Amino acid sequence: MMDLNQDSIKRLEKAITDLRQHNFFRMYDSLWRLTFFSLIRGLASGLGWVIGATILVYLLTIILSQIEFIPILGEWASRLIEQIGKFDK
Repeated sequence: MMDLNQDSIKRLEKAITDLRQHNFFRMYDSLWRLTFFSLIRGLASGLGWVIGATILVYLLTIILSQIEFIPILGEWASRLIEQIGKFDK
């Protein structure tokens, strides 16, 4: 069996104490704190999705407005841009 001296035990106790003080363990210590952080994380994730989708739709609209010279796609893109314009008003 391994013989542990006092110094090793003290260092092990300090390491465990430091680990218990880590933010990860402190966050999950309380149900209210866990709920709050989960809510904030969900709100940030939802906001990220909305901003990302808005940017993608904007870029798609810009790209579609540039391809009006292609007869089939140009007509479809023009109708799509009209519909988006009507939705804005």
